[in-house]
Amino acid sequence: MKKKISLIIPCYNEEESLPYFYKETKSVLGTIPDYDAEFLFVNDGSKDRTLSVLKELASKDDRVKYLSFSRNFGKEAAMYAGFCNATGNYVAVMDADLQDPPSLLPEMLKILESGEYDSVATRRVTRKGEPPIRSFFARMFYKIINKISNADIVDGARDFRLMKQEMVDAIVEMSEYNRFSKGIFGWIGYRTYWFPYENVERVAGETKWNFWKLFKYSLDGIVNFSQAPLTIASWMGILLTALAFIMTVFVVVRRVVFGDPVAGWASLVCIIVFLGGIQLFCLGIMGQYLAKMYMETKKRPHFIISETNDESMIKVK
Repeated sequence: MKKKISLIIPCYNEEESLPYFYKETKSVLGTIPDYDAEFLFVNDGSKDRTLSVLKELASKDDRVKYLSFSRNFGKEAAMYAGFCNATGNYVAVMDADLQDPPSLLPEMLKILESGEYDSVATRRVTRKGEPPIRSFFARMFYKIINKISNADIVDGARDFRLMKQEMVDAIVEMSEYNRFSKGIFGWIGYRTYWFPYENVERVAGETKWNFWKLFKYSLDGIVNFSQAPLTIASWMGILLTALAFIMTVFVVVRRVVFGDPVAGWASLVCIIVFLGGIQLFCLGIMGQYLAKMYMETKKRPHFIISETNDESMIKVK
C-alpha cells in the first residue's frame, strides 16, 4: 500500500495565487508517484473568490479537499484545522503564495524516509526583499524567545515543514486556544532536520502580514511560551520598593541630622510619574497573561467549518 502525503494549505484571499500553487505542486507530486497525496485547503474566511477557486480545483481533482471557515479565525486556527483533519502518513504545512517552494518536497520526503528524523522544517538563510527594519526585529525576536523560553525556534524558521503523523498527533493534543505553532513545534520535541533555502517572493497577491501584525504575533509567542515578563515585573517591583525604602531613610536622616527642608516638587512629580508608569507597565504584563487565561477558560472552538466537500471532516474543534 502506498504511503500518503497530506498538504495543509491555509488560504486567506489567495484567489490569484491558488492556480499557480496547484499547478506547481501537482507537477512536483508527479515526480514522486510512489506516494498518494491529498490537498487540504483551509479557506480562512476569505473575502475574495478563494472559495470559488477551491471548488473549481476540487471538481477537477479528487485529491483536493477544502474546508471553509464561517469567518476569519486566523492562520493558527487554519493550520490546526488542517492538523485535525489530515489523514496522511506524512503531513506538510505550506503557504499558497509559493514562498514555500513545492520543489523542496521530494528532498524533504527523502530525509524523513531515512528514519533519522521525525520532521523536516525549512528556514530561510536570507531575507532578500524584506524591509530592513522588519528583518532586524525578526532576528531580535528569535534571540529573545530562545533565551527566555524552552521553545526551540531557529532564526528564519518557516511554518513550512513535513512531519510524520506521530508528531502531528502530538500537536493536535496541544489544544490550547492561544496558539503559536512555531513554539509548539519546538516545545513538543521530536528529531527535526532544518532545511535551508533562499527566500522566495510571492507569486501573486499581497502579504497579509504587516509590521504591527507580526509584532503582535511575536508578543503572543513570548506570552504563550515564557513567564519571563512576569518575572521581570516582579523583580522591578522588588527593586523599586527597596529603592523607595532607601530614599525614605535618606530623607528622614537628612531632615533630622542636618535640618534641611524637604524641597523639590518637580523631582517629586517626576518620581511619581515614573513609578506610576512602571506600575501600569507591570499591570499591562499581568493583563496579557490574564487575558490569555480568560480566553482559555471560555473553551471556545478554534474554528467553525461552514462548508466542505468532505463530510467526514471535523467541523468544530
